[in-house]
Amino acid sequence: MAYECTDGGTGAGGAEPGASDSLRTFGAVVQALREHAGLSREEFGALVRFSKHTVASVEQGRRMPDRDFVERAEEALGNTGALRKAAPHLSRQAGLAIWFRQWARLEATAISLYTYECRVVPGLLQTEAYARAVSLNVPPLPDPEELEERIAARMARQELLAVTRKPPTAFSFIVEQAVLERWTGGEEVTRGQFDRLLEVIERNWNVEFQVMPLRQPSHAGTDGPMRLAEAPDNQWFAYSEGQQNGRLIAHTKEISLLQQRYAKLRSQALTPEDSLGLLKRLRGAL
Repeated sequence: MAYECTDGGTGAGGAEPGASDSLRTFGAVVQALREHAGLSREEFGALVRFSKHTVASVEQGRRMPDRDFVERAEEALGNTGALRKAAPHLSRQAGLAIWFRQWARLEATAISLYTYECRVVPGLLQTEAYARAVSLNVPPLPDPEELEERIAARMARQELLAVTRKPPTAFSFIVEQAVLERWTGGEEVTRGQFDRLLEVIERNWNVEFQVMPLRQPSHAGTDGPMRLAEAPDNQWFAYSEGQQNGRLIAHTKEISLLQQRYAKLRSQALTPEDSLGLLKRLRGAL
C-alpha cells in the first residue's frame, strides 16, 4: 500500500496486488495445458478472446481470471474440467499492496488499533468517493479493474469498526487538520467525507478521533505516520509506511518508542470533544 494508503492502506494507491499460491498454481496449469495443446499465448488469447498480455498475467499468477476466461479456456484446452474445479478455490487479497497484507491480517484480529496520519484520511474512515480521488491522484494511474479492487478492499476493511464485533476493537485516530482542509477530490467529495467522519464518531463508541491543529509548535509526529495494533494475546505490533513500501515492526524496543510518541501526540492534539466541534465547523463552512 503506498498510502494506507495503506490505507491501502491509508490512502492512495499501492502496487498491483501480488500473486497468491492458488493463483500461481492455477496459472501454471493454464500454461501447461496451453503448451500441451501447442498454442502460443497469442494463439490461445485469440481463442479465449483475451489479449496475450492478459493470458501472461493469468499464467504468472498476477491476475484473477474471470468466469469468461475460465469457461473459454476450458473449451480451448479440451474440457478437462480442471480449470472449472480449481477456479472456486482461487483467492487473493485483491486491492491490497503486497507489503500491507501482513499488517491487514493483524488488523483483522486486533483488539486495539491506533493510527496517526498526516497525509490522507485513514482508509478505515474514507468514503468510496474519497478513496477513489486519492487513488487517482497518485501516479501511476491504476487500470479500472485495479481501481475497483483497491476501493472494494478498503471499503471491506471498514467492517472492523463495527461495535458488534466480539470484543469490539478500540480505535484511536489522530489526523492532521491540514489533511481535512486539503479538499481532496473537491468540495462534494470533502463534504461527503466530513459527513462520514461525523457519522462514525457519533455512532461508534469504540472510536476516538482527534485532530492535530494546524499550529502546534510541539509535535511528536514529525517522523511521519504510524500505526499500532494490540493482538488478542496483548502483544503489540506497529506499522510504518512510505513511498511504495511498508514495514511491519515487532521489536519491543521500537514499539515502545512508537507508543511513547503516540501518547505524546494524543496529549498534543485537540481533545475528542474539541475535535468533533472543529469537524462540525469545517463541515458547516462547505
